[in-house]
Amino acid sequence: MQSIDLEVLQTARDWQQAGHRIWLVTVAQTFGASPRPPGSLLVIRDDGVLVGSVSGGCIEDDLVLRRGEYSQRQPVMVSYGVTSEEARRFGLPCGGTLDVLIEAAVPATDIDALLARITSGEIVSRHVDLASGAWTLERARPGAETTRGDAVFTAIHGPRWRMLVIGASEIARYLADMAAPLDFQVFVCDPRDEYRASWRVPGTAFIDGMPDDAVTAFRPDGHTIILTVSHDPKLDDMALLTALKSEAFYVGAVGSKQTTADRKARLAEHFDLTQAELARLHGPVGLPIGSRTPPEIAIAILADLVAARNRVTLARVEQSPSSAPALKRAS
Repeated sequence: MQSIDLEVLQTARDWQQAGHRIWLVTVAQTFGASPRPPGSLLVIRDDGVLVGSVSGGCIEDDLVLRRGEYSQRQPVMVSYGVTSEEARRFGLPCGGTLDVLIEAAVPATDIDALLARITSGEIVSRHVDLASGAWTLERARPGAETTRGDAVFTAIHGPRWRMLVIGASEIARYLADMAAPLDFQVFVCDPRDEYRASWRVPGTAFIDGMPDDAVTAFRPDGHTIILTVSHDPKLDDMALLTALKSEAFYVGAVGSKQTTADRKARLAEHFDLTQAELARLHGPVGLPIGSRTPPEIAIAILADLVAARNRVTLARVEQSPSSAPALKRAS
């Protein structure tokens, strides 16, 4: 679940506590191109104020206008974009159809229970009984998907992508700040006391110990990203040695082309890493956008991570004579 959806749930709870009525809207199913994936959330307040998104905007306007039609505990499933004319009217991509589940009377206790489990770091399946509106919550796997059945709708919530950053550097700080809105739960390991003492990013967790032990304790899986940004080979190499042998989805290391070449040679010479394992290393990590400052480097890294997560293969990027990044056109 993206952090904007966590914001939706927190806002819904706050509005309820302030005495407002709310409507919770969830993308249940999509066909063809769609602006927002299944599971995306929107909450509407009784005065028409809303937080979140289920489309590009036109569907939200329609939901606000029609909110008074939905008042029962039983959820209502509404389809948009069934016809070409309707798709154009609501700004959906050509051929796109969007089904949303509208819940008009969700008990505040249900939202509190869901938020408690999410904020504890748990991935949660929210099963909605389509006849009664009742919720059932249970632990979910990282790879679980939102599904719509005849009797039950299931949405997945929680931090399904974990990021372990080795080194509490300035790059790490910007990575942590920017990663949360992109659905990454960030953890940091740095045994150096002076770096740990200066860490100042709320919502992140420190893992004690040396980097290799931290990677092992993290138990990397197919939804895990491990990045080394300490600029200290002793720390970075320890983490990479363990990470490249793990099931981590993405392993990356900050450094120049020469630094990366030296690192791979060092790992191959002194450790029992295979060529296939070394080939898993993303280095220099991030898209080559000419980044120099810590925030620019963080943007480059996160852009590459999002592309990899979305299974997008990017075209090669080459440096032009003027040193400005230029996209090489496919022949």
